[in-house]
Amino acid sequence: MYYTQLYLKFFLIILLFSTLNCNTTDGNLPVSTREGFIQVTGGKVWYRIIGADKKGIPLLLIHGGPGAPHDYFEPLEALADERPVIFYDQLGCGNSDKPVDSTLWTIERFTDELAKVRQELSLTQVHILGNSWGCMLTIDYMLRKNPTGVKSIIFSGPCISVSRWIEDQNAYVLQLPDSLQTAIRIAEETGNFTSPEYLAAMDVFYKQHVCRVLPWPDCVNRSFEKMGVEVYKYMWGPSEFTCTGTLRNYERADSLPKLNLPVLFTCGEFDEATPATTAYYQSMLPGSELLVFQGASHLHHIEKTAEFLQAVRSFLSRTE
Repeated sequence: MYYTQLYLKFFLIILLFSTLNCNTTDGNLPVSTREGFIQVTGGKVWYRIIGADKKGIPLLLIHGGPGAPHDYFEPLEALADERPVIFYDQLGCGNSDKPVDSTLWTIERFTDELAKVRQELSLTQVHILGNSWGCMLTIDYMLRKNPTGVKSIIFSGPCISVSRWIEDQNAYVLQLPDSLQTAIRIAEETGNFTSPEYLAAMDVFYKQHVCRVLPWPDCVNRSFEKMGVEVYKYMWGPSEFTCTGTLRNYERADSLPKLNLPVLFTCGEFDEATPATTAYYQSMLPGSELLVFQGASHLHHIEKTAEFLQAVRSFLSRTE
C-alpha cells in the first residue's frame, strides 16, 4: 500500500536526496525488450517485456498501490536472463492512461484488465508475482476468472485481509514515540493529513516498514512520482492507517485454499505485511511456502535483492 497526494511534497524532498539506482540487470546481459500499449476498458495500459527472446515460462509482475506503477520492480529485470519478465502499469498510473472516472476503479475491472494483458501478450503459460495490492488483484483474478495456464503465484508483502492489515499497522503505530502517535491520531480525527507533524510520523513509519534502504532508490521515487493518487484515494483511503475506500471490506484469506497451484509467500521482518499475518495466509494454503527476509520490510526485493532473486529463481525452477 502507498501514500496519497497529501504526501507528494514529502516525496519530492526525499527525491532530491536520492542517489541510488535500482537497475541490477547485468549490463552485458543479452536481453531483448519490447513495449507498447494495450486497449482496455477505460483507456490504454503500458507494458514492457524484458528478455522477450527467452524460452522460459514468462513472469508477469502485478504492482501494488492501488496506483503505484511498475518502476519499483526494476531489480526484477535481472530474472530476464532465464525467461521473459513482463511489467505493466495498471490503468490510472505510471505510463498508462489516467482517465478521470471513478467508476473504473473497481477490482472487477482491474481483473478484466489483467486478463486482457495476458490475452494480448499471448501469455498462455505464465507465473504471476503480485506485491501488496497486487496480491489482492491476483487472488481475485484467480477466483473470478479461473484462468488456465497459471503455473505458480508469488505473493510478496501480501494484503489479503484488510482487517488484519489495519490491525498490524495500528500495532506498529503503537511502537512509535508518543508524539508521533498523537500526530497520527489527530490527523485521523480531523481529516488533516498535511500537517508537518503527521508527515514526520509517516516519514519515521515508512523508513521502518516500507523501505529501509536510505536514501530511497531512484526506482522507488519514480513510482511515487507517477503515482495514481486518485485511484489510491478512491480504493484505499487517506492513509495507511485508515482505510475508507472501496477495499475496506476486502477479505479473501478464507478463499486461499481454492488456489490449486504452487504458491510462495514472501515478506520482510519489519514488513507492513507482518511475518505473523503472512504465516497465517500460508497456513490457509497447505503445501504453500513462506520466506521471511530478515532485516527487511515491505520492499524486501529492493532491500535484499540478491536473496530475493535467488528465492524466486529457485521457486520457479521447482514449479517447472
